[in-house]
Amino acid sequence: MASDGARLIDGPVAADGGQAGEALPPPTRHPRAPRSGGFGGSKGPAGPILETVKLDSPFFDDKNRAFWVLQSAGWTGYFILRSLSGIANSMGLMFLVHTLLLTATGYSLTLLMGSLYRRLIQMRPLWTAALSLGTVVIAAAVFSFIETWSNATFVRPDARPVGIEYLGAILLDFALLAAWSALYYGINYYLLLEEEIEQREAMESQASSAQLAMLRYQLNPHFLFNTLNSISTLVLLRQTERANAMLSRLSSFLRYTLANEPTAQVTLAQEVETLKLYLEIEKMRFEERLRPHFRIDAETIGARLPSLLLQPLVENAIKYAVTPSEDGADIWITASREGSCVRIEVADSGAGEGSHGMATESTGVGLANIRDRLTQAYGAAHGFQSRSNDKGGYSVILEIPSESEYRS
Repeated sequence: MASDGARLIDGPVAADGGQAGEALPPPTRHPRAPRSGGFGGSKGPAGPILETVKLDSPFFDDKNRAFWVLQSAGWTGYFILRSLSGIANSMGLMFLVHTLLLTATGYSLTLLMGSLYRRLIQMRPLWTAALSLGTVVIAAAVFSFIETWSNATFVRPDARPVGIEYLGAILLDFALLAAWSALYYGINYYLLLEEEIEQREAMESQASSAQLAMLRYQLNPHFLFNTLNSISTLVLLRQTERANAMLSRLSSFLRYTLANEPTAQVTLAQEVETLKLYLEIEKMRFEERLRPHFRIDAETIGARLPSLLLQPLVENAIKYAVTPSEDGADIWITASREGSCVRIEVADSGAGEGSHGMATESTGVGLANIRDRLTQAYGAAHGFQSRSNDKGGYSVILEIPSESEYRS
């Protein structure tokens, strides 16, 4: 355990309040990192240029733009490669005219095919495949007819193709258009799959948030009822100052617990301050019978945990250790660093494990709630243990990752 100078809090909570009226900083949430993709972000020296040409976001965010970029780049590459091939084989300048006409033909045919494919992709796979194959065959026949006519007109004026000879290039054109179709469907099916994955992730995130909210709002109503009853008793006894102090502390505690997002994570320092608010309320009810002690190592105060994770444990300790005993009980909240984890223990000097055996059922929050919230927050990267302690009471020990941004 750290020395007194290295502790955030050391000693029992005073009944007169002290820091009870201070506003607590709100819990923070770590936003999810944006998905990678496209040409990187808009940061760095190239940022303004990327923003100008609209390449500062993932490439397929704008599907319409992505299609025209790929379509234009692909057919430009086709024109360049065929032109270089013609020049290398001394085909003459008219071959460039022939290649330009073929490029325009392929560009136009694939635009028409793309328009049709947008409808076919929504059909059953068998119909999509059959109709797409028929479309490629027809388009390849048209492409071959235009290519043969252009070749006879611009490249070999002495050629006179007739009949079936106009389909002489259909195999190569079929392969070209089939490759274009495969690329088109591949990209679109990939994007559809990504959309489904994103929707599923969003639904899972919403379900997880809803479950966290449900667990977070399972505050024991007995605490609220008992506190309000105590305030009412103080008013009847004309102890207005104590009633006002208790009401103020209850207001501060409820403002913190209900106003903030239930899925938020807080630092251990914030959680301790919340426990102080709660314990100062209970201190006015139990007075000297409730003796809380905090031993929080300074190196652990930045660790993040779900908000109000420890309050049900302290509440159980009060109910099963302090309430039944005429002399009350001590409650220790300790936190220490152990390797890459933070070990948090809530212990009491009550009647041991037997007194806490029905804690889960009796409080409506209990240990099962804590386990569920730890699993939601950290997955398998946490520890949970409950046992009798050497003080004659009961201890609950939590181990959480010390990294402040372990999971957002």
